[in-house]
Amino acid sequence: MDAKRDEKILELVNILKSTKYLVFFGGAGTSTDSGIKDFRGKNGLYKTLFKGKYKPDEILSLDFFKTNREIFNEYIKTELVVKDLKINKGHIALKKLEDIGILKSIITQNIDGLHQLAGSKNVLELHGNLNKWYCLSCGKFENSPFDCECGGIVRPDIILYGENLNQKITNEAIYQIEQADTLIVVGTSLTVYPASEYLSYFRGKNLVIINETGTQYGGKILLEIIDNFSYVMDKVVDFLNLNKIK
Repeated sequence: MDAKRDEKILELVNILKSTKYLVFFGGAGTSTDSGIKDFRGKNGLYKTLFKGKYKPDEILSLDFFKTNREIFNEYIKTELVVKDLKINKGHIALKKLEDIGILKSIITQNIDGLHQLAGSKNVLELHGNLNKWYCLSCGKFENSPFDCECGGIVRPDIILYGENLNQKITNEAIYQIEQADTLIVVGTSLTVYPASEYLSYFRGKNLVIINETGTQYGGKILLEIIDNFSYVMDKVVDFLNLNKIK
């Protein structure tokens, strides 16, 4: 046990012991330990140009999808799809918190589907899921890119730049945040929408932020832990003795 490192984690454990309604809000930092690059980090996707000239936010836009579909699909395949994707200890920890009834909802900006792979049930995907593809003509769904028999255009079920978020999911995410007495925010800089906006709906007393590089959030934070998501959450369930529960 690293006593100094775990001091703030023990503070989080004590918060969770009195928590009735926990909501988790996660960004790209929850998936980096699973081998997925984040977007705005030191070595993130936004630091590179695809084929030496295309910015990621340009490629992942509705206009680009319509006009440069071949490059769009190549980018998805080479930069966003990770083979043999595995959950990390943080995902497992969230599943255990859900199992004992503390964690009510996971709100994620990620499109990798790792929370569901870990077994979490109540997952709200703000930006969709890259493991779901559908035909714009007939509506057929598959778990990976496919050529539709009807000849229609196939696209991933993710929100592209220039598209609105799913209103039903957005409303449910806001509702969940409003109900929470504890909100844990992980792996997001809190500098861009929707994270920067959603936190304004939190009315609880325990806002906890976990991020390896810190954040620029200007609101009132009860506890900030500048550390690794997987390590922190695994230690949380360890201190709560949940790792002994099969």
